[in-house]
Amino acid sequence: MKAGFGTANQRTLLATALLGLLLLAYWLDGSRSNAEAADPLPSWNDGSAKRAILAFVNAVTADSAATYIAPAERVAVFDNDGTLWTEHPFYTQLHFVVDRVRSLAAEHPEWRQREPFRAVIEGDHAALARMSEHDVAALMAATHSGMTTDEFGAVVRGWFASARHPRNGRLYRDCVYRPMLELLGYLRANGFRTYVVSGGGVDFMRAVVGELYGVTPSQVIGSSGKNDYRLRGGRAVLVKLPEISSLDDGEGKPLNIHLHIGQRPILAFGNSDGDLEMLQYTVDGSGPRLAMLLHHDDARREYAYDRNTHVGKLDRALDAARESGFRIVSMKDDWNAIFPAAVSKTANSHEQP
Repeated sequence: MKAGFGTANQRTLLATALLGLLLLAYWLDGSRSNAEAADPLPSWNDGSAKRAILAFVNAVTADSAATYIAPAERVAVFDNDGTLWTEHPFYTQLHFVVDRVRSLAAEHPEWRQREPFRAVIEGDHAALARMSEHDVAALMAATHSGMTTDEFGAVVRGWFASARHPRNGRLYRDCVYRPMLELLGYLRANGFRTYVVSGGGVDFMRAVVGELYGVTPSQVIGSSGKNDYRLRGGRAVLVKLPEISSLDDGEGKPLNIHLHIGQRPILAFGNSDGDLEMLQYTVDGSGPRLAMLLHHDDARREYAYDRNTHVGKLDRALDAARESGFRIVSMKDDWNAIFPAAVSKTANSHEQP
């Protein structure tokens, strides 16, 4: 017998014990994996909102159910600002436009005498907080004209690589909502086509949201400016013009859904009055329907606002929710996490998810 290895019986007992530990670890890991697979929405608390989502998806996907809906008809639409990513203290695109205005201000001295350019250049925070998506669209049209759509996309991606949220310190790309990412994935796993339908600029969103949400550019609908077809250096390009073509907000959302998708959604998710018409258009169709409103009521982990805010106002839609059958999702009560647990390596988060 060699010192330190014990008798044959001792070695057999040790090997048996180690095998038992390995089998136990394997069983625990399998149980954990099964539990995760059994719950496709782990960041959602077990409440009426989560149960409504699970019940709806089961109702429209179960082959034997009378409420079954074919995959080709499973269209789900989501607002972006305040629904898929944070929108306070001001819209993400407004922050981008502010940076663009300031970088171009020297070339446009007349902007100092014009609103809302003056507010942007002088850092008038009160005026910035009052800006609507309409104001953002106007600033966007003025600051992005002359660039090709490819050039604009590169500028947006460059900005997102380093731009941070002013309150929580996260990169903007890390300010997406973890529960909504889970919901998008869950729906797609069950045969849904998921679309982003937002008042934000369509070219702005298309530059980054595909990576963030797992959607294609054709699944992004937003406000748009006019473009001009040109040949530059023998290459065909689209050049952005300083004119608004379509504002995708309010009644513009169902109009653009019809134009770009051609089908009435069976599920819609928003968070503000700008989403009211989209939710109404969804629930007024035949068959099973689900429309949800995210209520920002968590001042500790994110923000609390509804009727009295200039960004993401939830007033008319909140009143219409009961009559129209919209389900209210409480950020505070229905979500056990807000942001992704892991942030980009260059981010410095000051908030817990």
